[in-house]
Amino acid sequence: MSYNYEKKDIYSNYSQEELDNTNSYSKSYMNFLDKARTERLAVEEAIEILENNGFISLEERNVLEPGDRVYFINKEKSLYVAVIGSKDLVSGVNIVGAHIDSPRLDLKPMPLIEKSGTALFKTQYYGGIKKYQWMSIPLALYGVMYNKEGEKIKVAVGEEDDDPVFTIADLLPHLANDQMKLKANDFIDPEKMSVIVGSLKSKEGESKEAEKVKQNILNILHEKYGVEEIDFARSELSFVPAFKTKFIGFDRGLIGGYGQDDRVCAYATIRAIIDAADEMENVEKTMIAMIVDKEEIGSFGTTSMSSRAFDMFVNKLIEKTGNMGVDKLEVYFNSKVLSADVTAGISPEYEEVSDIQNGSTLGCGISLEKYTGSGGKYNASDANASYMSDVMGIFDRNNISYQVGTLGKIGKGGGGTIAYILADKGCEVVDCGTPVLAMHSPFEVTSKFDVYMTYLAYKTFYKG
Repeated sequence: MSYNYEKKDIYSNYSQEELDNTNSYSKSYMNFLDKARTERLAVEEAIEILENNGFISLEERNVLEPGDRVYFINKEKSLYVAVIGSKDLVSGVNIVGAHIDSPRLDLKPMPLIEKSGTALFKTQYYGGIKKYQWMSIPLALYGVMYNKEGEKIKVAVGEEDDDPVFTIADLLPHLANDQMKLKANDFIDPEKMSVIVGSLKSKEGESKEAEKVKQNILNILHEKYGVEEIDFARSELSFVPAFKTKFIGFDRGLIGGYGQDDRVCAYATIRAIIDAADEMENVEKTMIAMIVDKEEIGSFGTTSMSSRAFDMFVNKLIEKTGNMGVDKLEVYFNSKVLSADVTAGISPEYEEVSDIQNGSTLGCGISLEKYTGSGGKYNASDANASYMSDVMGIFDRNNISYQVGTLGKIGKGGGGTIAYILADKGCEVVDCGTPVLAMHSPFEVTSKFDVYMTYLAYKTFYKG
């Protein structure tokens, strides 16, 4: 008998039924990814899925009973979901938590300028990106604006087939000698990542000749949305890649699309809590799913995991289940968490940055990572051995394909998740997510088998 650790690809051992289930789930996930282009849209899509499966707003219930399905929205950009169990909350809850923000290009507060006969929106990149990857690709604009009357206006341009798109014009190679001598991190000046939004001049006579293209864009925006230039200061608008999610390869084994970090785990989290509740005759431990904002910039802000909004949600659960004397810290102390975030897959042309023995290979299942961080485990949540054993035992008993990973070789970089925030609350927590190639690029790559296995792993964890 061999006692070696061995990663095994999922496909080789799959039945036709399992393959059909994988393809069906992958298509529904890809549809979600194309609709959930921002964190606001991800919350909207998740709520629609939840309400179609019997979930209601927490505010609609004064008393919660076992089996009740509720959700709580935090400022339209984070969502907490619960299925109430028969056991008291003090015995702990099972939590799966993902994030729904992804790297993108946000508009500056006053973005519209005109240069060389072209109207541009000045941007501020959000999250960790390779800036050159965002040049000369089609971009779509999403978000909300408020006018001076306080009315919210939704903006979505680039999602329909007949919509225009936008782009950042990169410098042609014929004139890029000086640019190409710079380091990769420097040859794209972030102040030059301005997006082309127009080129036609206004035919109205009141504008200055030098600003007629800008004036034309303002006219269009006022006609379509009823806004003025100052209203950009009360807006949240972002550019994201305009292309759709697609299968990759002749064999259609991979999925390519924007925002898979971390909406692949977010979608699995929502689907898993629904289906786990449906499949259990009696939910004993309360189950919580959450999809939160701001992880890509360190989890700071009112809609991030660091926000006290989650504490408020748990306090409401304690109150409405009749456990008024229970301290939420005791609930946390007895709770178990999967930090549902993607990890780096071993890239075939860049294997040198991965520790192959401790890396994650696409198609070999969900990745369990005891710790992330960088260097000497800085900024890491390092899971306890006993908890690693618990989670691995659950997966082993239920034939979940998983692999044990780390985020690359020591000193090559690093990264983090929301795990440390939940660990600070006293929860047992481990990172558990889908391996991804080209993470943070406009077109990230996953294996459809890992995508489906992520959902199965989270559902199995909920069921215990």
